[in-house]
Amino acid sequence: MGTILFHDPVFGPIHSRRLGTSLGINLMPTQRKICNFNCIYCECGWNKPLEDKDKDLPGFRLPSVHEVVDSLDKKLASMKAAGLAPDVITFSGNGEPTGHPHFLTIMKQTVKLRDTYFPGAQVCVLSNSGYLDRPGVMEGLMLADKRIMKIDSAFSPTVAAINQPAASYSLEKTIENLKRFDGFFTLQTLFFSGEYNGSVIDNTTPEEVEAWLEVVAKLRPREVMVYTLDRETPAPGLKKCSCEKLEAIATRVRAMGINVQVAG
Repeated sequence: MGTILFHDPVFGPIHSRRLGTSLGINLMPTQRKICNFNCIYCECGWNKPLEDKDKDLPGFRLPSVHEVVDSLDKKLASMKAAGLAPDVITFSGNGEPTGHPHFLTIMKQTVKLRDTYFPGAQVCVLSNSGYLDRPGVMEGLMLADKRIMKIDSAFSPTVAAINQPAASYSLEKTIENLKRFDGFFTLQTLFFSGEYNGSVIDNTTPEEVEAWLEVVAKLRPREVMVYTLDRETPAPGLKKCSCEKLEAIATRVRAMGINVQVAG
């Protein structure tokens, strides 16, 4: 498969099918993925152990606060000079952004730079919701204009199969933590089917969708994003959810009075 890694702390701008013109921020190493999830559909590929020979190389360690902030400052200045305004400044990259130990500090500096160069742009964080208990993570997320938080299934065994989270992850605890936003977030779910390690995986079945809708009703997010596979996946043989099925799911969410974005 063709793994996509982001080789700079700041990358783009790129066109996002959900967010528009997006300038990306990668808080993980530039030469490998580090994440508390190991999703079978992740465009960045699999988590891999760090080899001894690579431990001291810059591209295999987390970027410092200075490296991220300096790169962002220079990029925003060049975009300003070129008359190119981003719609969003998006934390994503080669793994879970809230896993950086200085996430809160970087968020504060990002908001300051956004206000200086492009006050009309939004700061967005794409998160798998797995680190909400960590000091500074909720505070940092609340500085963002858009918090896009992932839950791919309402069933723990399905989450285990799709996302392969770290042993400390709890779906129930994650749902409780998401309630702390009081609805001020976007819930994001990728729907697909396929087979992995000899087991069928399908979060689009009636049982899966019904349980997921119950979670949506509990959390009452401001917005829901439903989407499907768009790029090559590390696990072979995964299948996109049809546009018709995505729209049927979206219709049921809209019936709750919740705005939905659909990306097929």
